[in-house]
Amino acid sequence: MEKKSQNVAGQDSSSLASEFKKRDAIWPLVLFYIHVNILGLYGIYVLVSSAAWSTILFTALLTLLGIMGATVGVHRLWGHHTFTAPKPLRVFLMFCQTTAGQGSIYSVVQTHRLHHETFLQDEDPYYSKHSFLYAQVRGGLLKYSPQQEELLEAVDMTDLESDSIVMFQKRFYFLLYIFFNILLSVNIPFQYFGDSLSASMFVGFWLRSLIVINLGNLVNSAHFVWSIHKGFKPTDSNTIFLITKSYWPQFHYLLPQDYQSGEFGDYASGLGASVIRVFAALDWAKDLRTVGSVAVRQGLTRAVETGRPIVECIKEQVRLEESVLPANHFLNREKFM
Repeated sequence: MEKKSQNVAGQDSSSLASEFKKRDAIWPLVLFYIHVNILGLYGIYVLVSSAAWSTILFTALLTLLGIMGATVGVHRLWGHHTFTAPKPLRVFLMFCQTTAGQGSIYSVVQTHRLHHETFLQDEDPYYSKHSFLYAQVRGGLLKYSPQQEELLEAVDMTDLESDSIVMFQKRFYFLLYIFFNILLSVNIPFQYFGDSLSASMFVGFWLRSLIVINLGNLVNSAHFVWSIHKGFKPTDSNTIFLITKSYWPQFHYLLPQDYQSGEFGDYASGLGASVIRVFAALDWAKDLRTVGSVAVRQGLTRAVETGRPIVECIKEQVRLEESVLPANHFLNREKFM
């Protein structure tokens, strides 16, 4: 009898633990995602068959701005503070991010920070232990489990809570989404360019949403695409990518405060890093943070000599390097990086 009660108690405990980690589908979002993919693919046909050039160019511009809002804005500025920006630039990037249609800056950053904290763990909302499709698609279509809700509450968001622009967007996100992501993309080609309503809808909204959402999701799933080659020995892999700065996802998850870490498999030469450097040259972006190859090599040497953690030693060398870098180091990367 006692053994039976223990089994029942064990089953109850296991059931509660499973329920604590269970994630249910957000069915309205699932249906929207299905529509985005089907109608977005049809938008390609409309694009090549009947859309006006003015609609194509305007949609391309909005697409570029949405991607920039997700990468330069949410990921590098607000997510990891790889640079600082004055209010006008933050407002601009906030509007860009709204056109991405991925949720408010606050909610996306909060989840992304949890993703970094729980990377390669079961609690990661983007399934970094599973597969590319889990991270790219499934992670964004499910509710957070009670366990993840608790972890999200513990994520430090005081920096964003003190940012009036982020909190303004969070408060009025639904209205801003309707205006900047739907009405702007459909109404301008239809009313001002004289294009058909179908072209305005299928190209301006659905196809653009298909591109921006899927490219934006690479922020959380690219580590499955651009990863260390399986032939590399685990003992060598960290040294390889830290010194050469290739395969940015592994580099990024160890040292995320680097404005040059691209979301699309590149380092330093990507669009995001180039845009940030342009902003910096115009004196709009300041305090650009990066990790020089010399600091990485010295940090690795220091870690071997002292037995201290690699990341801790590299960060220590980065701080020493930052103290001697000129303010405009971003204009001469070959010399200073």
